[in-house]
Amino acid sequence: LYEEGPCLVVNKPPGVLTIAPPGVDSLDVRVRQFLKQRDAKPGNVYLGIPHRLDRPATGAIVFGKHARATRRLTEQFGARMVRKVYWACVGGRVEPESGTWEDYVRKIPDVPQAEVVPSDHPDARKAILHYRTLVTASWGTWLEIELETGRMHQIRVQSATRGHPVLGDAQY
Repeated sequence: LYEEGPCLVVNKPPGVLTIAPPGVDSLDVRVRQFLKQRDAKPGNVYLGIPHRLDRPATGAIVFGKHARATRRLTEQFGARMVRKVYWACVGGRVEPESGTWEDYVRKIPDVPQAEVVPSDHPDARKAILHYRTLVTASWGTWLEIELETGRMHQIRVQSATRGHPVLGDAQY
């Protein structure tokens, strides 16, 4: 999607991990292979990953092509200097048409899954997102979402908990 200097932006296809253990297909493996071949690099290709998207999601992923760029990108994401906008098609009619969802979530130990928990749970972490409806149709609602926090599977967990699972998401 974009490449200038040490910054590279690639569209992640759905069903592909952003990053994975050695031997498992992932976007970072694919991009490293592409850069190695395109640039005829003899050794390893550095690729820093300052953020991720869930396996079922598609969207823009930013990579740093050297350590200093990755550090700066990571700092920008951490300082919320990067505006991240997500689109999700969910089941049902979301009401009101715009608002904020605030919950406490935790990652379930030893399972790649998260859940909403009470605020006093020892592993609870606040999860806040802001949404607005783009389209309401017979199949459900198309939402534009901005995360205030970035928790594991946050959009998927928070929408499913309210009876609006992300369409096509078998996990939640």
